[in-house]
Amino acid sequence: MELRQIQYFIEVAKREHVTEAAHALHVAQSAVSRQIFNLEEELGIPLFIREGRNVKLTPIGEMLLEKMEQAIKLIDSAKREVEEQLDPEKGTIRIGFPSSLAAYTMPTAISAFRERYPQVKFQLIQGSYAHLIEGVAKGEFNLALLGPVPKRVKKITGRTLFTEKIVALLPQHHPLAARKILKLNDLRADSFVLFPSGYILREIIVNACGQLGFEPVVGFEGEDIDAIKGLVSAGLGVTLIPEITLIDGVPRSTVKIPVTEPDVTRTVGIIIPSERSLLPTEQLFYEFLGEFFSILDRYKN
Repeated sequence: MELRQIQYFIEVAKREHVTEAAHALHVAQSAVSRQIFNLEEELGIPLFIREGRNVKLTPIGEMLLEKMEQAIKLIDSAKREVEEQLDPEKGTIRIGFPSSLAAYTMPTAISAFRERYPQVKFQLIQGSYAHLIEGVAKGEFNLALLGPVPKRVKKITGRTLFTEKIVALLPQHHPLAARKILKLNDLRADSFVLFPSGYILREIIVNACGQLGFEPVVGFEGEDIDAIKGLVSAGLGVTLIPEITLIDGVPRSTVKIPVTEPDVTRTVGIIIPSERSLLPTEQLFYEFLGEFFSILDRYKN
């Protein structure tokens, strides 16, 4: 079994069309067909069902695709590691992050890192909390910045970088908008704008309200921070939001107010695989993040 056969097989399986796969690979259709035929001959079993110009994987073909994709990831990782061992300061870092860290935390950290290592490249993957944890655990990427830092998750090691406050965001004409500080219980009767069920920020807020014996009434849901800000700005409810997402200012027609009793916070940190080593360039960034946020924390205090 040759690497070329594996690459051609994966491309045909994804596109379910030999001609389209050949175009994507920039080779002749006959070359792709020949490699697929040779692979099937070697394994002694059909991998595709032919349906006119289209093809579909057989059950064994589907199993092989999963294994082949894992093999390609390992090969790519090995090639990158060899290149980075020659010069870790010119490697590529694949890192995941959620929308709540997209506007300030992630860009600030990358910008500071690039000042020190200007030739390092980044591939950024934005996703939900669960997707980021799963991505690191499965090896889709080796680093993810997220909050809160998960505890006792298989195949994952988490490192807290800082703790941030979660504050109330209210419409400008809300009866409590002039307050300097709010108790969470003050919002008991309000309609909330939250992330949908399953999102970690919603869970944090619901749990905080639960400590006071009430469940927030959710009038609207939004799947990203900007959507939630917009709904509050339109006067459709109140929300609790990480303070760092408001660092460039509050949205029009809204006010930001600190919340107490209880103080609502979340940890923010970096997760890495516990059963795989980071590539050299990734290790540079991982160590840099700890140093960078430690300096920021001392500066704030």
